[in-house]
Formats: sequence, C-alpha cells, structure tokens
Amino acid sequence: MPKYRDKIWDLDSVKQLREHDIPFYRRYLIDNGLVPMAELELEGELLDSFETIDTDDESLEILKLNMPPKTANTDFQQFRMMSFDLEVRNPHGMPNPNEDEIIMIGIDSNVGVRKVISTKGDEFENDPEMYFIEKVDSEKEMIESFIKTVKENNIDIIIGYNSDVFDFPYLKDRAKIWGLDLDLGVDGSNIKFIRRGFNNAATFKGLLHVDLYLVMRRYMSLDRYTLERVYFEFFGEEKIDVPGDRIYEFWDNGGKDLKNLFKYSLDDVVSTLKIAQETLPLNLELTRIVGQPFVDVTRMATGQQAEWYLVRKAYEVDEVVPNKPNMTMKNIKERGSNSGGYVKEPEIGLHENLVQFDFKSLYPTLIISKNISPDVLVKDNTSYNAKFEDFEDYETGYDEIDNIKEDELSSAIDNDEEYYISPEHFFKFKKEPQGFIPSALEGILNERFAVKKRMKETDDPVLKKSLDVQQQALKRLANTMYGVYGFLRFRWYSFECAQSITAWGRQHIKKAMKEAEDYGFKAIYADTDGFYAKYVPEMKKE
Repeated sequence: MPKYRDKIWDLDSVKQLREHDIPFYRRYLIDNGLVPMAELELEGELLDSFETIDTDDESLEILKLNMPPKTANTDFQQFRMMSFDLEVRNPHGMPNPNEDEIIMIGIDSNVGVRKVISTKGDEFENDPEMYFIEKVDSEKEMIESFIKTVKENNIDIIIGYNSDVFDFPYLKDRAKIWGLDLDLGVDGSNIKFIRRGFNNAATFKGLLHVDLYLVMRRYMSLDRYTLERVYFEFFGEEKIDVPGDRIYEFWDNGGKDLKNLFKYSLDDVVSTLKIAQETLPLNLELTRIVGQPFVDVTRMATGQQAEWYLVRKAYEVDEVVPNKPNMTMKNIKERGSNSGGYVKEPEIGLHENLVQFDFKSLYPTLIISKNISPDVLVKDNTSYNAKFEDFEDYETGYDEIDNIKEDELSSAIDNDEEYYISPEHFFKFKKEPQGFIPSALEGILNERFAVKKRMKETDDPVLKKSLDVQQQALKRLANTMYGVYGFLRFRWYSFECAQSITAWGRQHIKKAMKEAEDYGFKAIYADTDGFYAKYVPEMKKE
C-alpha cells in the first residue's frame, strides 16, 4: 500500500490522498465492523501448523478463515485479570537493570492467586500474617515463577502501574541476563514494544497489558498520579508506603523492615487490582463504542478516542475521512486564540437563598442544534461582515453602534432561512443537510438517553451498574467532541467551528442570566455552562 500510495501521489491529476495513514489492523476492524473484546463468530478450516506460528502448546487451535469474522455478542465476559509489580534493590538511586537485581515480584488476581515471589522470606515461614510469600532460590527462579503463574492461570489482562515505562522493560532486561524469554504470548511469542504516544507500549499476542498509570492520567484530574494518591482518591484510605530510595535499606535490614517491605509489595498489587476493577469497565465500554483494540483505547487521549469513533462512523455512512491538518507556526499565529466559555467571577461574601442553573450538555447540544460541522461550514461570511462592519464588540447585544441595534442584528441572523449564523464571528452553517459530526454526536446522545431510561426502569443492581458504565462512556465521548474541533491534529479540525461553539455558549448563558433577573434571580457566579444566582425579590418584574 505505501508503494502504490506514493505512485498515485506523483500523478499530476491527483489533488489529494485520503485514508492512506490508517493502520491496516484498524482498517480491518472498521471494514468488518468488529468490536474488540466481544465474542466473534468464525468460520474456516483448522490447521495443524502455520509458518509464522512456532509453539509447543497442544491446546492452541489455528484457524484459516474463509470469510471475515463477525461480531456475535458485545456483552463483555468476566476476564481473568492479574496485577503485578516489581521491587528492585537500588542503593544508587534510580535502578539500573544492568546492575540492580529484582528482589520481589508482587502478584494479585481475580482467579485466587495472591503472592509475593522473593529470594528472602524464610524468617517469616511460621508467621500466618505472611502467608503470601513464595520463597525461591534466585532471581532467575523468581522470573520463571512469574512467567509460569501467568501461563498456568490463563490470564487475559495483565495490569501494572507505570509498567510500560518501568516494570516490563526492566523485567525484560533482567530476564535477558538470565537467558529467559518473556514468552507470554498465546502462541509462545515474546514481549514486543510498540510506539504509542510518547512512550512504548509493552504488548503480547493474546495477553492484554494495561498500564493503569496512563488510564488514571485520563480518568481523573489530580495534582500527582502516584499509586498512593490515586488509591486514596478512590477509596479514601491510605495504602502502605515505602520511600523508593529506601527500598534497599528495608531489604538489607531484615526483620521488621523486611516484613514491612513484603507488605508494601503486596499492597501495591492489591491496590492496583482494586483500582482496575473500578476503572476498566469504563474502558471496555469505550472499546465497544470506539471500536478500536482495548490496549490502544487505554493509551489514547480522549480526543483520539473521539477521532477513531468518527473514523468508524464515517465508514458506516460512506464519508471519506479527512487528513490530519498540517499547521505551521505562521498558521497558528494568524489563527489567534479562542475566547473559550464565559466566566463571571464570584461575588465575594457569604450568600443565602442560592439556586443553580445548568445547561444540559451545552456544547454537544449546540453542535447538533446549530449544525456546527466543517462539511456544512460556508467560508464566505462577507455579507454579514460588510453589513455590520462597525459592530465590533457584539457579545450580549446591549450596545448601539452606528445606530445598529442588537435586535436588528439578531433579527437578521434568526430569520436567515439557509444558515445558522454564529454570534460575534458570523460564521455560517447550512441548515440542510445535517453535518457529519452533528449526526454522529446525535447518535451518541440518543444512545445515552436510551441507556439512562433503562437505568431508571430496572431494579436489578447489577444491570443498573452496567448501564451506568455505558452512559458514563457515552457522556465522556460526547463532551470530548467540542474540544477536539480546536485540536491541531484532529482530522476534522476547524477553528471556525470551535469559535462558533463557544460564542453561542457565551450568548446562551448571558441570555439565561438576564432572563433570570426578570424572575428575581441575580447571578453571582458563572462558568461556561451554568451559573449560581441568589433570589432578590425586589428585582422581580411584575
């Protein structure tokens, strides 16, 4: 494909190439409508062997497909999950895999395995509190035991915390020193590192690896993302902590210090698994909606998730996907900045009789109701600019400039039969047909409303929790759509669309605040899609 792409690009008759940069495995999922992590219906011929598969696993079945797979059931199953964590003796600060040995490998799972593998632990043999220690004779045996545990328990998802950057690269380097392979792939293949974002992702065939640290960076907003901090945020409990630069001291000291180090190692993996069980259902649901591999989705920024959802939807409705913009610094400088949402600084003091006004899904609703989409944007907005060229400060519309009143401008805009026209910038969007992104977004919101309706109707707590995860995933995706319009690498990037959304948003909230005053509510604070107001009876109009 790259060869033919380049040949076609060299033809004089070719103006543009599209969809040439979509990875083939993603193309395959999109073209065949496959949902990762769901059940598949397969039809083909069983083979005894295949040239690219080298394994002694007799239970492995090799199927030569005679037609593409079909998605059979998108209800996610109960996956066999295991968390792991390394402790390294690091007397010189940052651990060096060429010098510093692994001293403990902690493991927890939802299949009954919970232990810390280590070359120490004899002194706690009769201590019932330390039941979880698995004593081995060498670091090599420790790594072998870890590999054996993953294989024997047929683990589907292995979870670490910062494991892309530290645990798996370190484990691979130490295994290599001992002549071992991390052959955890379902076909006996070794670990492979694939570029994802700014880092390399540790991957295996048939064993899904999730780095929970990356998930947390996108799941919540915190001052720092240590395991201790994240665990406290979820469960309101302090977990056991040992300073990283003192781990070697606890190891060397033995006795009580060593005991605490063992507990710390176990607590790390128990905490990681608990957080995973809280957060991975949402990522599984996003996998179903976005339609890209679970491992990729857990490493995607929310904007990337939205983009790949749109790529999939584009195929379904026969839309050709745009290329990523190629913005120069000059373009960015000329573009300027978007004003963003309206914020009214809070009035200082203690207030009583407060009410909260909140727009429901303001930006997504505006995108749909005003048909804000690059494919229906009319670039020529000169008619309104020329007519109101001196009307430079139009925001709320209470000024009068050159005898042109705000209501005249509003009337002209509101009565336009062909276009929705944004305030301030006068960007025009066709009323017909519905734009691609408003159409896709409307589908997301309609699905979310249907899921929330089912939540209200059911008394089954398990089903209610499952539906809640679904609606949260849909909400995240919908709320992302506004932000990506202004992202320079978004395929449907449109600064005009981003400006129009915020301009309409500012208009709506200011209008709502003014109308609230007619009923005696004085706004004391506002931010983007809602405001707080206090009741002042004397302001109320008769």
